[in-house]
Amino acid sequence: DQPDAREYDLLLATGEQAATALLAMALLAQGCPARSYNSFHVLIYTDNHHKKARILSIEEEVLRCDIGAGRVPIVAGFQGISEQGDMTTLGRGGSDTTAAALAAVLKADECQIYTDVDGIYTANQNIVTHAQPSSRCSSTVILFHRRSV
Repeated sequence: DQPDAREYDLLLATGEQAATALLAMALLAQGCPARSYNSFHVLIYTDNHHKKARILSIEEEVLRCDIGAGRVPIVAGFQGISEQGDMTTLGRGGSDTTAAALAAVLKADECQIYTDVDGIYTANQNIVTHAQPSSRCSSTVILFHRRSV
């Protein structure tokens, strides 16, 4: 009923890791140079709050090297590394948070987020029963680019 938070985060992070590797394999098979990463490769440091960690810093050098070499880096979102070296998860919206944080540290001109939900809501529907879809945002593939690197 109440799994250990550290072990739970480690398990939850596997979905994003599998997805990034599968996407990289698909791109490579199409002749597009790509490489997948989790938060141990692209160091995304977080606080120690399992299941709802906050990003403290990101070391983006690996990404800059890939981009400079013409490779597409694919980073698993939703996860980070705690001060103790444990995997953490960012909680609800963590993949979008990761995308925005990566775009910020890379100084991207744009960050686009595509998701499999029917829109962005005014509040968490699990908490606020009368949350409404935002009329300003539409409905997770996350892309960001910079015109010059």
